[in-house]
Amino acid sequence: MSQWSQVQQLEIKFLEQVDQFYDDNFPMEIRHLLAQWIESQDWEAASNNEAMATILLQNLLIQVDDQLDRVSQEKNLLLIHNLKRIRKLLQGKYHGNPMHIAVIISNCLREERRILAAASMPVQGPLEKSLQNSVVSERQRNVEHKVSAIKNSAQMTDQDVKYLEDLQEEFDFRYKTIQSLEQSDKNSTLIKQEMLALQAMLNTLDYKRKEVLSKIGRVIHEIDMLMSNMLTEELLDWKRRQQIACIGGPLHGGLDQLQNCFTLLAESLFQVRRQLEKLDELLTRLTYDGDPIPVQRPQLLEKVNFLLYNLFRNSFVVERQPCMPTHPQRPMVLKTLIQFTVKLRLLIKLPELNYQIRVKATIDKNVSTVSNRRFVLCGTHVKAMNMDESANGSLSVEFRHLQPKEMKSSAGSKGNEGPHMVTEELHSISFETQVCLYGLTINLETSSLPVVMISNVSQLPNAWASIIWYNLSTNDPQNLSFFNNPPAATLSQLLEVLSWQFSSYVGRGLNSEQLNMLAEKLMGQQVSYNDYQLSWAKFCKEHLPGKSFTFWVWLEAILDLIKKHILPLWIDGYVMGFVSKEKERILLKDKTPGTFLLRFSESNLGGITFTWVDQLENGDVTFHSVEPYNKGRLSALPFADILRDYKVIMADNVPENPLKYLYPDIPKDKAFGKHYSCQPNEVSKPSDGGGKGYVPSVFIPVSKILNDSTDPHSPSDLLPMSPSVYAVLREHLSPTVIETAV
Repeated sequence: MSQWSQVQQLEIKFLEQVDQFYDDNFPMEIRHLLAQWIESQDWEAASNNEAMATILLQNLLIQVDDQLDRVSQEKNLLLIHNLKRIRKLLQGKYHGNPMHIAVIISNCLREERRILAAASMPVQGPLEKSLQNSVVSERQRNVEHKVSAIKNSAQMTDQDVKYLEDLQEEFDFRYKTIQSLEQSDKNSTLIKQEMLALQAMLNTLDYKRKEVLSKIGRVIHEIDMLMSNMLTEELLDWKRRQQIACIGGPLHGGLDQLQNCFTLLAESLFQVRRQLEKLDELLTRLTYDGDPIPVQRPQLLEKVNFLLYNLFRNSFVVERQPCMPTHPQRPMVLKTLIQFTVKLRLLIKLPELNYQIRVKATIDKNVSTVSNRRFVLCGTHVKAMNMDESANGSLSVEFRHLQPKEMKSSAGSKGNEGPHMVTEELHSISFETQVCLYGLTINLETSSLPVVMISNVSQLPNAWASIIWYNLSTNDPQNLSFFNNPPAATLSQLLEVLSWQFSSYVGRGLNSEQLNMLAEKLMGQQVSYNDYQLSWAKFCKEHLPGKSFTFWVWLEAILDLIKKHILPLWIDGYVMGFVSKEKERILLKDKTPGTFLLRFSESNLGGITFTWVDQLENGDVTFHSVEPYNKGRLSALPFADILRDYKVIMADNVPENPLKYLYPDIPKDKAFGKHYSCQPNEVSKPSDGGGKGYVPSVFIPVSKILNDSTDPHSPSDLLPMSPSVYAVLREHLSPTVIETAV
């Protein structure tokens, strides 16, 4: 079943998450129509290879053309229209930057895998629960309702101001008419009655002025209360969700809803400002003793301007945190002289601001970091915000060609700091701009979440650990001295984040049994770890007992192993992985001989092994574990083929494959058959001949087990021997001779 078919079978709450990351950058129609083709391409590799990305973009457009031909024959007018529009959009948007669409599609496929993994997990973790509680959803609805009510109130006040203006014009006309009469005419009874009517009209004007000012005051108060309470909380919640998403958590949404709220409030405030300007205009034409306008208007206008300043300042946000396109799953880790991207948005979307706001990017502005390392940004660091580059028409700007460059210290060197010192240094990328609108000038500033600067890719794992720990432990966006005294983390939350590393990076999260094993490895044998506090040093700096590496280095090596060598097997759920030697024996002891499981090595970095159960002649159960395979050996031979072809030579016995059933009872070929690089019967026989007269050969992993040994010796004696040649040897040579040769 294709990944897209699995996505379509998800519950509605997960489908809503999928819907959030498909837009005009990569339309869902294309994902649906070209599902199998899209999943068969290596978009992640193309995101770092322009030539490959160019070819994939061309092939994508060809696939769209093929779909157009198909639907044209079916005369599906709506689909024809949409596909033509999409093709034009893809061609125009990515023709000059094909790697960008490769990054987008790679990210979408990865998010799908993460959501599928989350859907398969029986229980949500504490962090995810806190981000999806009903109180937050209720507040979101309340904010939207209040913003809509405020907008309606401001529009109704517009009508009151218009009525007041009409009433004053009538008063002004009638008053000037009386003023133009001769003195003798002013003493007539009719004129006196008119004067009384004018006095009544003036009283009405006074009442209406007070009423309009009161209504304007109420609208301002409602906006003030909404901004001070619920809207601020909504924005902070969105920023927290963004933090969690950056370290592999659920995809954060809600920015479009916030933009709608901010924009409506800004429109309402500018509308109130125009109403106050109209009252000032009416004041210049008519005033009187006790007139409320000159008393109340300046205070109201000052409050409106104050709210506009605050609204604009809060609306300037980092929509997408700094990230190197070469490492999309490791945001906020930046390598010197390597380009990174970052996107900002102004949540107040007004047409008057399109291309009028120029944003400048700087690094460590007005910030004293904990080290002597200093950086500058190279590349285009000033750009204008616009509504044309974003699929949803938001007012945004994306910096795509920034590079951090380290400045030499005054002593002419970069210092002599240890690897942990470098990866625990936090830096800040700042952005500033100025908005000039309707006579207001507002200076805006915002900053990225703290980033870690590395000069060598070998520093990436520890740098990413720092990013995880910071964003797990605090919602403070700018605590650059955090690692001077890093707080402990709750183990239950940390385990949830570690599961996210697997779901986001290799497409399948960890189940409760796997997490329990990691918990035991971190804290030893404990009854419960719900309230256990783990220190930063134990997570990333102190070596595991009896080992020469830390817990995080061990786990990162496993992630790398899965990603590069056993990804399909991991996604299918056939790699138990995290299970101790003691636990694996408990699981296997009552199983059919030949039952095996796959686990990650606890002593070898980035190693995977398999253990199978066997039964001796006297009925005793014995276990055999092969020496772990590392990335070097797995680069030479796919792991699925190793499981298929693995042979054991027992003393006085012929070689045979001891692996029969994957735990608990899945036939080996049923589990791994689709991942074999070729079937055994497809290998050429000696008589077939090979290229240039040679007999084709394959590697066959063979282990030798002596009678007095329960574990294989050196496991990976990979023999360059074809299966057919091996079969011929078995027919003509005794087991003893074969054993000696091996």
